[in-house]
Amino acid sequence: MLISIGLILILGFIGGELCKKIKLPSLVGMIGVGMLIGPFGLDLLSQDMLTVAPDFRQLALVIILLRAGLAIRLEDLKAVGRPAFLLCFLPACFEIVGIMIIAPSLLSITLLEAAILGTVLAAVSPAVIVPRMLRLIDEGYGKKHHIPQMIMAGASVDDVFVIVLFTSLTAVAVGGTFTASTLIQVPISIVLGILLGVIGGVLLHNVFARTKLAMPYKVMVVLSVSILLIGIEDILAPYIPLSALLGIMSMGVMLYRLNSDLAQMFSKQFGSLWLVAEILLFVLVGTAVDISYALSAGLAVLGVIIFALLFRVIGVLLSTAKTQLTPKERSFTVLAYLPKATVQAAIGAIPLAMGLPCGNIVLTAAVVAILFTAPLGAMAIDTTYKKLLTKEE
Repeated sequence: MLISIGLILILGFIGGELCKKIKLPSLVGMIGVGMLIGPFGLDLLSQDMLTVAPDFRQLALVIILLRAGLAIRLEDLKAVGRPAFLLCFLPACFEIVGIMIIAPSLLSITLLEAAILGTVLAAVSPAVIVPRMLRLIDEGYGKKHHIPQMIMAGASVDDVFVIVLFTSLTAVAVGGTFTASTLIQVPISIVLGILLGVIGGVLLHNVFARTKLAMPYKVMVVLSVSILLIGIEDILAPYIPLSALLGIMSMGVMLYRLNSDLAQMFSKQFGSLWLVAEILLFVLVGTAVDISYALSAGLAVLGVIIFALLFRVIGVLLSTAKTQLTPKERSFTVLAYLPKATVQAAIGAIPLAMGLPCGNIVLTAAVVAILFTAPLGAMAIDTTYKKLLTKEE
């Protein structure tokens, strides 16, 4: 497995750098490398590596959500108000509805399978958004109306919202039932996740204030606690719905609120960890792609994705309607809510692993969505933020 890890890191890095040279996001090259060296390509990776791939993808998601939480001030979200709340779920709901309308006819899947596909595709990507919003914060763009913080928070909760829906719908698909209590699990999961994160943030703050741990050890503790939150969610899953991912982000928010200087140091450290985690995440999602199947289904899947994005745009515009945001700021928010990558990489292969009939099409759609929207959204953000947002010192 060590050889496989070495191949993933060095080839993924090279692929990412080559894409940067031609002005594409590095993750496109990383996914391409995964497709090349994976079991449907040259088959260079060990089976052990492919077995633990979901754990690596989960770890990458933990790191990026920690980075997001460590850069969010609650005061900024309160100042934004209603749109910050609506962006957490309204665009995703619109996109899921759009997919449920068109996917059954275009992809020959059932309405339930279309809903599962919708929950996979509806999440916006922290991996693309968070690093760019952090850069905007550093440069002072969108400061007046806290646009970067609003987008980061909305995108992070948006991910948790669709992951909870995804978990519920896949449970139904393997023989369960969908009832009103299933829907109630969504707000319960969010509230308990936030509560657990707040408690974790306060406890960590007190530990760090009373000890003289070196920074690397503090980073190790925060990361370990975050991973343990994932374990707690798994243990409690049969009894209590709990969103560990939202808890992890909330823990970062609380650490920032209690000690902003320490939080900024954490953010830099996790930024360094993300350089490795990003390569593992996107190369491994590429390894799961059946290239021949993707080519045969690609055009129909792309049509579904484009149709659904139109619904997402409507959801974003409604979320930001009748607010203090300027038309340019609203337009930028629409563009920032286009890229998909992180969640699709993390959960896109799960239906296939569960043996669901829609597994192949869901994985293919997840990869096509990443390859289409991640470069589109990343380039849209990078080329328009100076034109659409106001810079303040």
